[in-house]
Amino acid sequence: MKVLIIANNDAGLYRFRKELIQELIQPGKYIEGRNAESCNVFALLPEGDFIEALKKIGCNIINGPIDRRGMNPLKEIKLIDFYRRVLKKVRPDVVLTYTIKPNIYGGFMCSLKNIDYISNITGLGTSIENGGVVSKLVLYMYKIGLSSAKTVFFQNKANKAFFESNKITGKPGILIPGSGVNLCEHYYEEYPEDDGVIRFLYVGRIMKDKGIEELLGCAEKIKRKYSNIEFDLIGRYDDEMYKIRIEELDRSGVIHYCGRQLDVHSFYKSHHAIILPSYHEGLSNVLLESSATGRPVLATTVPGCSAAYDEGISGMGFEAKNTDALIEAVEKFIALPYEKKRQMGLAARYKMEREFDKKIVIKSYLKAINS
Repeated sequence: MKVLIIANNDAGLYRFRKELIQELIQPGKYIEGRNAESCNVFALLPEGDFIEALKKIGCNIINGPIDRRGMNPLKEIKLIDFYRRVLKKVRPDVVLTYTIKPNIYGGFMCSLKNIDYISNITGLGTSIENGGVVSKLVLYMYKIGLSSAKTVFFQNKANKAFFESNKITGKPGILIPGSGVNLCEHYYEEYPEDDGVIRFLYVGRIMKDKGIEELLGCAEKIKRKYSNIEFDLIGRYDDEMYKIRIEELDRSGVIHYCGRQLDVHSFYKSHHAIILPSYHEGLSNVLLESSATGRPVLATTVPGCSAAYDEGISGMGFEAKNTDALIEAVEKFIALPYEKKRQMGLAARYKMEREFDKKIVIKSYLKAINS
């Protein structure tokens, strides 16, 4: 059996979906008790740092250019035609698509060639969230791309309700707990010792829609008021406009910018809480990973974040696009007794074990593929 995965990023495919790939290649490796033939798995995506890692787990790589945000008509037509040629060459039995362009263009070409495909809505994306003409165009294209999908997975209830109320999908979607979290890879770590310093961590792309403006504004005000607070930032620049400001804040000691990191778990371990001021998410993998490590989260109340924590138990919510609300949440967390912070971390781990085990996601995919 041939399975083709179409994605726009090698890092995301490896970090969040390698267990599914392993299960397809070697049935029973990740989920025990499954009797099935192994699959020949192909991944169509751009060149990146995780290509060799994907090859090592047995994935056949097909490199293809994709501009995640670009809307140049000629480039988009070339991408669609590239998908067509790959489908013709590989002749997959089923195609798995992730993110907007693979979902739309890949789904469209699969429907033309009568190939079964399964799509995953990893979030609405900025183009839809911002509304306007571009939003209407993307939604219309989604209707075409998802119309013949055998299964459409959603990572939060709000996205599922939005697509269904706008009659974008051809059939009811299936809700899954995001990408899930590998509870063995992101294992529980004892809470950091009470040494008088409280360390907050942000992990994500440096861009407006991740709430970076609110985070930097919060850090500046908190550092002026408290001398025992630290803010660390991990992630690559998606928007270079923030580079000069972040470098200045780093030099002045307001934040510490750690750049892009491959080993994020060790950072979760050393911090007291994770902050994610995102405007929208499918379901945040950062919140799942850090919660599994046993760390409380401070995140916006948007659906793709709020589903990952229980208010006041394993995390704290605040309004998106609101610096004052973020500052209030941070100060509320600072004021908590050390033992309460530690208990919130334990509650976060228990929530991941109950609701977000990656095995749940893999079983959903296997069921959809087998059907």
